Amino acid sequence: MTTTKSTVSTCGAGQVRSQYAALCWRVHRGHAQVLLITSRDTGRWVIPKGWPMDGLCPHEAAKAEAWEEAGVKGEIANDSIGLYSYDKMMGPAAPLPCVVAVYALRVTGLADRFPEAKQRQRKWFSADKAARLVAERDLRTLLAGLTVTPTGLTGPARDNPERRKDVQPDPGGPDAATGSSTAPTEALES
Repeated sequence: MTTTKSTVSTCGAGQVRSQYAALCWRVHRGHAQVLLITSRDTGRWVIPKGWPMDGLCPHEAAKAEAWEEAGVKGEIANDSIGLYSYDKMMGPAAPLPCVVAVYALRVTGLADRFPEAKQRQRKWFSADKAARLVAERDLRTLLAGLTVTPTGLTGPARDNPERRKDVQPDPGGPDAATGSSTAPTEALES
């Protein structure tokens, strides 16, 4: 099936746009791992995400982004496990505020060849390490609160007293004094 991405229209100041992301995960040696990819512009660690796509439900758009950006094959949940927000830089214009709905995608395979293979790196991390590497505070909290259940992956419960609100960024990560992200140096781990 061929899909086309919806065009991004110019919004008025302060208008929030929606995006959809895939939190790609697996269980490795009894522990949940999260697949992060590098952004094309700055090389910081992110999860695959993008704009709504004509003809696709939000979870289907998230799965399509995971394929395009990371070569991920797998099963995606129909319901979002959480949200995070960030400001997307769109050239010299003012940042575009975005809210991202995140869908859990259990990875069953990774392709060597995929649309953005030459533009990104990908790597598996523990959920806690991934939480320290990403720049977005709400995404950090979501990653740190992940739980693997017999039916899949769940995000942090809003009323869970164990929810970690104090996740700190990695000292060498995107919030370090240098302002640069931890450079990806290793190939994809098995």
